[in-house]
Amino acid sequence: MEEAKGVVKHVLLAKFKDSITPDQIEELIKGFANLVDLVPPMKAFHWGKDVSTENMHQGFTHVFESTFESVEGIAEYMAHPAHVEFANLILPQLEKIVVVDYKPTTVLL
Repeated sequence: MEEAKGVVKHVLLAKFKDSITPDQIEELIKGFANLVDLVPPMKAFHWGKDVSTENMHQGFTHVFESTFESVEGIAEYMAHPAHVEFANLILPQLEKIVVVDYKPTTVLL
């Protein structure tokens, strides 16, 4: 197996509180995406809603994936004022959250 050089994925699973509206969720997603332009080590952002037919989502409805240049880049992102400000906006709107960071690994057959 071969680990990607430097690249680290930051994955956040979220369940928004029932009281938050779809328009509010959309605004938060735009704010999350905007961090790519504000935090230099953040290289990409993707998101989506659960579409699984397995019904194993445990209430998590949204997935947010950010790509960073390194583990150190994630640390820089976590401390960056733009991320801190955004976290203070989104975290109170979440009922549940899980965050996982990983280095993509290719299986060589």
